[in-house]
Amino acid sequence: MKKELLTALLASALMSPLAIADAVKQGKEIAWSRKKGNCLTCHMMDGGQQTGNSGPPLMSMKARYPDKAALREQIWDPTKRNPLTNMPPFGRNKILTEAEIDQVVEYLYSL
Repeated sequence: MKKELLTALLASALMSPLAIADAVKQGKEIAWSRKKGNCLTCHMMDGGQQTGNSGPPLMSMKARYPDKAALREQIWDPTKRNPLTNMPPFGRNKILTEAEIDQVVEYLYSL
């Protein structure tokens, strides 16, 4: 997992502004998709409808996660920080691909 995380972070650091904008757009689509990320089921997000409240609101993510790698790790496998969490391990359980997780991270970092 560490090699994949380093590769993803390096790729993110080398992204052009247009590539970042595209990743943010794709990440929002994944996060809001009821068949993929499904983040709205548990989290409130600006502009989201029929949001849940069992997870914290997804806002001010740069302030909450100054280290983007920590946010990625939280999405990859939140049970590492909290074994009792209801949030699924999107990476560990292969719910999302590495690229999809990176896109969701870019989107959340834009909030």
